[in-house]
Amino acid sequence: MLSHEETKILCETNAGTPMGELFRRFWIPVLISEELPEPDCTPVATKILGEDLLAFRDTNGKVGLVSAYCAHRHAKLFWGRNEECGLRCTYHGWKYDVNGNCVDMPNELAENEFKDKVKIQSYPTKEAGACIWAYMGPKELEPAEIPYLEWARVPDSHVQVTKRLQENNWAQATEGGIDSSHISYLHNSDLDNITPSTADKSPVMQIALRDFGFIEAGRRVQPDGKHYWRIRPVMAPSFMMIPSSDKPDRNIGGHVWIPIDDTHCWAYTMTWNATRPLTQEERDKNLEGYGIHCEVDKNATRWDLNISSAWSPIRNLDNNYMIDRAVQKTGTFTGIKGIGEQDCSIQESMGGMSPRWEEHLGTSDRGIILFRKMVMGLARDLMEGNEPELAHAPEKFKVRSTGFTIDADADWIAEAEKHMVSTV
Repeated sequence: MLSHEETKILCETNAGTPMGELFRRFWIPVLISEELPEPDCTPVATKILGEDLLAFRDTNGKVGLVSAYCAHRHAKLFWGRNEECGLRCTYHGWKYDVNGNCVDMPNELAENEFKDKVKIQSYPTKEAGACIWAYMGPKELEPAEIPYLEWARVPDSHVQVTKRLQENNWAQATEGGIDSSHISYLHNSDLDNITPSTADKSPVMQIALRDFGFIEAGRRVQPDGKHYWRIRPVMAPSFMMIPSSDKPDRNIGGHVWIPIDDTHCWAYTMTWNATRPLTQEERDKNLEGYGIHCEVDKNATRWDLNISSAWSPIRNLDNNYMIDRAVQKTGTFTGIKGIGEQDCSIQESMGGMSPRWEEHLGTSDRGIILFRKMVMGLARDLMEGNEPELAHAPEKFKVRSTGFTIDADADWIAEAEKHMVSTV
């Protein structure tokens, strides 16, 4: 368990907090590219790490991520005109470029203009893996490249990214993604049949440190005595890949959780294949909420959070996640459709910020314990002046998840290493 103070260190991400500064040392996804589909399109109001921000794609296709507010009178720039390489506030016409510079001040006489002295907060952006990434830390410490995650290096045709807004802190969502033992229960979609993931409901959890963070490995004994292993890479600050298979041409899934504020987060979900484009059928099924992706209302607004496009789950707390109690009795463990929605039902039920001082962790929680130790250690080191080396070592993220069945006496680490090498 963690104390009240330790929980705050782990969970709070506003500027100046230990974890908030750690996140600000990395390139992180802040939007999906499709949210800004073309030059001069509708801007997007969002919140990241407690900051109200506005994203827009200018006439030349460049993406700006700037303060959500005009420097003149604090009006929301979301209502502004995206035109001629800048965003113009509709209150008095002040205009800003993608770097936050005020480039026009039409309500002032030419001799009274002071636009060259006005600038709003802006952050550098990059596009990769069907996402828009931002770096929100000190300019002089900006990493040259985003992490070499496989899904961020394949062509857009090979990857699909969705996201959802979750009503809980980023850390408990990440911890839920790391926890491998819950799949035998929460994600059991067929009560009548045994699968490799449900044959052994008391898996042995192992962890192994790596340059990128660590791997969490779940071992389940199968009816024939062999061992089924699920291998999950966990990377700072909040990247994770879901155990897959050992086939070279396999589809792989993953998540990254980005704090909105201390009690809400963006859960990004990606599916990719390094060897071929995803089929339209695969993409359609993902959007319909099958598998790890969540069926969402992209156009829902959450102005209470200053968010214009909330990607809100269709099945959510307000409608009891559309739980079907009859299905729960005879078909699935939860009666809730969708792995993402099943996760939300539990993670959101813990509250905006889970009271970790009330927990009772066991051996199945080794991955969660190590995750907390890892990120809190990095955050504390940063507060003492030691910058995270991983932020400037993108090549260390070249890893993939895997899953396989081997003889009970076989070396699981050696087998895992064979299947975890990124191909791009």
